[in-house]
Amino acid sequence: MSELPAPLPPPVPPSAFSRRWRWVAGAAGLGLVLAVGAGAVGLAVIRADAPPPPEPRVSAEVVDKEGRLLRPFALPDGRWRLAASATDVDPRLVAMILAYEDRRFRDHMGVDAIALLRAAGQAAGSLRVVSGGSTLTMQVARLTLPPRARTLGAKLAQMRRALELEARLSKDEILSLYLTLAPYGGNIEGVRAASLTYLGKEPRRLTLGEAALLVALPQSPETRRPDRYPARAKAARDRVLDRLAAQGIIAPDEVRVAKAEAVPTARRPLPQIAPHLSEEMAAERPDLPRHLTTLDAPLQERLEELVRERTRTLGRGLSAAIVVMDNDSAEVRAYVAAADYFDKDRAGAVDLARAVRSPGSTLKPFIYALAFEDGIAHPETLIEDRPARFGAWRPENFDRTFQGTLSVRKALQMSLNVPAVRLLEAVGPQRLASRMQQAGGRLELPPGAAPALPMGLGGVGIRLIDLTTLYAALARGGEAHAPVFRRGDGAVAAPRKARLVDEVAAWYVGQCLLGTPAPENALGGRIAFKTGTSYGYRDSWAVGFDGRRTVGVWVGRPDGQAVPDLTGRAAAAPLLFDAFARIVRTPASLAAAPRGAVMAGNARLPPPQRHFGRVRQEQALEVVYPPDGARVAAEGAETLALKVDGGTFPLTLLMDGRPVARVEDRRTLFWTPPGRGFARLTVIDADGRSDSVTVKVE
Repeated sequence: MSELPAPLPPPVPPSAFSRRWRWVAGAAGLGLVLAVGAGAVGLAVIRADAPPPPEPRVSAEVVDKEGRLLRPFALPDGRWRLAASATDVDPRLVAMILAYEDRRFRDHMGVDAIALLRAAGQAAGSLRVVSGGSTLTMQVARLTLPPRARTLGAKLAQMRRALELEARLSKDEILSLYLTLAPYGGNIEGVRAASLTYLGKEPRRLTLGEAALLVALPQSPETRRPDRYPARAKAARDRVLDRLAAQGIIAPDEVRVAKAEAVPTARRPLPQIAPHLSEEMAAERPDLPRHLTTLDAPLQERLEELVRERTRTLGRGLSAAIVVMDNDSAEVRAYVAAADYFDKDRAGAVDLARAVRSPGSTLKPFIYALAFEDGIAHPETLIEDRPARFGAWRPENFDRTFQGTLSVRKALQMSLNVPAVRLLEAVGPQRLASRMQQAGGRLELPPGAAPALPMGLGGVGIRLIDLTTLYAALARGGEAHAPVFRRGDGAVAAPRKARLVDEVAAWYVGQCLLGTPAPENALGGRIAFKTGTSYGYRDSWAVGFDGRRTVGVWVGRPDGQAVPDLTGRAAAAPLLFDAFARIVRTPASLAAAPRGAVMAGNARLPPPQRHFGRVRQEQALEVVYPPDGARVAAEGAETLALKVDGGTFPLTLLMDGRPVARVEDRRTLFWTPPGRGFARLTVIDADGRSDSVTVKVE
């Protein structure tokens, strides 16, 4: 007789505590489900009295014309929180977040009853929290509420806030809040700040491994920080990949490739492109969270690198600045204000594009432009480059030589000093200064000083941004626009406009500058440009334009110290041509000749334009009263008259070698006798001709 199998041992009854815990968990789960049901019934009431949706404060951003980030600014408490939306990130990242965090996000009303019931059941069965049951909306609610301990009351408050968020915001707006507020460890919040900090790029295009890492980190941001715990970050990333693979969202082959990707182990610096302009714009409008500039970020980066490379070869302490302006719109495309923002030896934090410096010969084109506008000169007009005296001042050329008779075109291309001063005397220093000031060229003169002839050779102060604006006016046909830095809300309605010179005069100058000899190893005839060197080799300049853009370059020491042999041609001009090479492969052609432009050789010009300053024989200077040797009665007369015939204005009267009078448009000069006795009176005209008489005062 076979033995019966031994009976199974009776089941061990659960402990009273275990039964009570499961009952409480089940009751809590049921209560949560009932709460959700009640929430659904009362959603209309919540919609009516829900508070306004949260508007979290985000880091101010300065972006380029295409919205590319130039520089963000931390919040006052040191956090980096960049605004983000679903359109700012890789669509696959959004899909992975929803699949991993909240698969029914598009269907529930802020609280997912199914997830809560599942979480309660899992907790009851395993005696521990397996999943929290929170939706993305509840996570956003938690991030927007004041911090609280993780209690049932806190969870209920999150549920109510979640319902309120769903009542006021669309699903995409809630998702944007999550992408902006999700914690990523330390002072990093939001997916954009995390991607830039850990991956060094915007989250618009991510690898599968990068996207999985950004999904995993907010679950435990401090213990999974890649810069501190890369192994934990990798393990969390791989778990995300495994779960998504189990759900059939990604293929096993993709998972293997993604797991092979290295996890970043250090934080990267956030972008610092155009730092000087970014700081200025953020300080100018602190109310704006986003500053849309006219800059071109790729071009800005190329030119910043060019300046760093070039200044390293120029020598210690030297810096440089570059401004690129669009001719048609006056929008600034690049603004490199120093060699290196973080280089203290070069005073990198100083905005050298706005520093007042001596322009050297870079103002000469505007002298010639006014002469062309007045009709007293043409590019083919002959002019004298010979020793000349203007009062007590005798200007010399840079090489201390003189070229004799040559065309105005050649005189400008060779940057000769005496011809420029002759023309400036004819058009008037005050008129030149007024035109440039009206066109946006803010000139700096010593206190109490008035514009004078030396300003044509650099005896005045100006900023690189203003000088570039003036050259852009030449490229634009003589019409000056104020530089434009902003687009969008912070932009002015329209740039200020003013007429610098007429269109024909501007075109003449451009054609002259197009023939300026290019620096070594550069192709000439494609850029109209001018160089300048300030007195004492303190500043070197090069400003040029093609048919589309104007580029200004300054090179020197920020502290204004002299640098031997630092000239515009040797230091600034090569940088100008390199900048154009990094902007465009082939410069655009200048505008066609405007109506009224005369394209003729010297022999075909009107006689007055063939030779500037030449005095015909019948115009020879002569003192006609008083005659030489005359006796003049001075009793009762404070001043006496001296009359001349001929000569070229202006006329200067010297008494015993000392200037006593000057006239611009008449041939009568007045002088006051110092007392009785003989006086030698000499009149000098603009061409250096003179005539003298000796009179006896009785």
